[in-house]
Amino acid sequence: MKKISLDYILKVQVPVTIFIIILSFTLTYYVSRPERDGIGYGPEQPIPFSHRLHAGDMKIDCQYCHVGVERSRQAAIPSLSICMNCHSVARKNKESIIKLTQYYEQGKTIEWKRIHKVPDYAYFNHSVHVNEGIDCAECHGRVKDMDVIQQVSSLTMGSCLDCHWNAPNKLSQVVGIKKGPENCFACHR
Repeated sequence: MKKISLDYILKVQVPVTIFIIILSFTLTYYVSRPERDGIGYGPEQPIPFSHRLHAGDMKIDCQYCHVGVERSRQAAIPSLSICMNCHSVARKNKESIIKLTQYYEQGKTIEWKRIHKVPDYAYFNHSVHVNEGIDCAECHGRVKDMDVIQQVSSLTMGSCLDCHWNAPNKLSQVVGIKKGPENCFACHR
């Protein structure tokens, strides 16, 4: 059996091992990033809903369905009564609308799967952003072009800080926009 010298171990095996470890970590980090950040997440919902049809083709404003977003911390999932404002008359014979109507008439709630989620330890207020004139698409993407809604932006601390630090450049279309708060307790309460 051949004996490996300490010199060979230090000059060849240790650097190769370190290189493989660093390469593995780097590849894993970048390949798994979309999954960690939630980018591309768009689960199948209990009832199919096309934002392309409603917000895009029909040009229904986000705030018609997501009521109170200009006054509330959260953009709530629309209640069935909001859906039924139109669907008690429109497209009543479509299979998904029949299912929606059954939920409504039975007083059941639909278990929608949440798409966009800020971590529990972070505070985010939709109303502050909406009232500053920041369009929903800045964080949620071009929802009006999506048949199936999915997360297109990273909702990480880094992406929030990037926007807060660079708001006048990133959001130049918003008149009078200033940098967002940069202190930790603005988001970590």
